[in-house]
Amino acid sequence: MFTGLVALFACCKKSGKPIISDSSKTDLTFTKYTIGEGKQYSDNIKPLVTSYTELKFTVKFDSTAIYTTLLPENQGDINKLFGFSDNNSTHHRYSARFGWCWNKNALRLFGYVYNNKKRSFKELGTITIGSENSCSIKVMPTNYIFTLNGVSYSLPRTSKTETALGYKLYPYFGGNESAPHNIYIWIKEE
Repeated sequence: MFTGLVALFACCKKSGKPIISDSSKTDLTFTKYTIGEGKQYSDNIKPLVTSYTELKFTVKFDSTAIYTTLLPENQGDINKLFGFSDNNSTHHRYSARFGWCWNKNALRLFGYVYNNKKRSFKELGTITIGSENSCSIKVMPTNYIFTLNGVSYSLPRTSKTETALGYKLYPYFGGNESAPHNIYIWIKEE
């Protein structure tokens, strides 16, 4: 009975935007993150000190990931998905995380890092709305290995710590614009 009620509420719309949902496939191990309209930070943020050798998670987006920015030049800005700060420092100094954006009619995922305040990123691929996508960031002495659905890419790491020592980074919208409508992201940590 309880599971049926959860499934019923999980498929309901919370905004006027369409949401892809299949209540028969509700997985209670996913955490739903909401970035509210006009906001940049998501809910469900729990300050957490971390020490990673590898962060593994599965992510899925619904159709609320489709958006148009106010200024066309901001459409390619990378929103932040999930990751961690590193080198026992702030995330704008040292960090590694996945990023995402809706651009050129596709949902694109990125590897996104800061090394001593220098930002670098690499597009990892496009994903389908509603699909589950396997993601990981492996910490190596001189690089991070980003893996999206079995395909790996390397980005530099200049941190001096053996493991990624810092705090967890959660979904965030922007760049310099806020979310144009509610955006829902589901993440399951492994």
